[in-house]
Amino acid sequence: MTQQPASPRPAPTSADVARHAGVSRATVSYVLNNSASGRVSEQTRQRVRAAAEELGYVPHAAARSLRAGHTGIVLLTMPEVVFGPLFNTFLSELRGALRTLGYPIVIYGDSGGTDTDASGWAELRPTAVLAGLGSELTARGVELLRHSGTRAVFTIGGQPVDGAHSLTLDQRLIGTTAAEHLLSRGHRRIGAAIPAEASLDTFSRPRLEGLRAVYAAQGGPDSRVEPLSLGYTEQAAAELASRWRELGLSALFAYNDEYALLMLSAFQDAGLRIPEDVALVGADNVMLARLTRPRLTTVGVELPDGARLAGLIDRLIRNPDSPTESHALGSARIVVRDSA
Repeated sequence: MTQQPASPRPAPTSADVARHAGVSRATVSYVLNNSASGRVSEQTRQRVRAAAEELGYVPHAAARSLRAGHTGIVLLTMPEVVFGPLFNTFLSELRGALRTLGYPIVIYGDSGGTDTDASGWAELRPTAVLAGLGSELTARGVELLRHSGTRAVFTIGGQPVDGAHSLTLDQRLIGTTAAEHLLSRGHRRIGAAIPAEASLDTFSRPRLEGLRAVYAAQGGPDSRVEPLSLGYTEQAAAELASRWRELGLSALFAYNDEYALLMLSAFQDAGLRIPEDVALVGADNVMLARLTRPRLTTVGVELPDGARLAGLIDRLIRNPDSPTESHALGSARIVVRDSA
């Protein structure tokens, strides 16, 4: 006789947890949803959590969102590019701090677009949305999210949007910091490596604007900033290095440390000395910038402490009618080493 598979056991409910812990379902809800409502002693909280763990109970996110009008999720939208160690460390800190406050963070890969994106975000009923660079959030999108139950909407690094709080990291500041250093070292004609990947334009173009602004104001009549398109491949770097002498430039700002290290290798392979023939500056101050030879001069970007930013997000979620504000997300400083 063929043995029939056992029927799956029904998932435990909050009523099961309440019976097991000897408390009401409301108390279970207060404890497991980290609600500030209802005064529950620490002893009772521990008893409820122990009962939930023993029974294998997990709160039902969909049911919770129907009751509350949102899921508790903080949705971070990002363009489909790979970020470096600096941002990844910041994101890890932010994720941990938000989870401690009871908000799971979900990363939404975004190719950029229109309010269609906001419609997709709204379907997830997030409690807060952090719209990253390239997301193209509009005032209409903010209104749509608010109507769907989102309590706080933020833009990161881009232009302010009506109805949304702004977290600003002025990418031009990275370019101006690099330019001021290169000018102080006597470099009047420099190159600016612009990644060929269009998805990085929202970062690279403002950095180029920052370089140009400083050189226009302080560089004198013979100064210039030459944009140089650069793909992130050894071949593209070798091609740029091979024609460096004919460009008549003395320094290169290479967008970030990864591109700078790519060019460092290509310059050395082409017989160019760093910094004698080419002064080289990157950005982000990653660890490899300290380990390479010569050590890489870079623009260090200081991002905020993840816990402090999580606290700000929590405060604005709890006060959804707060006036929109702009908050500085970071600062930049030159880190002088051997390459420039």
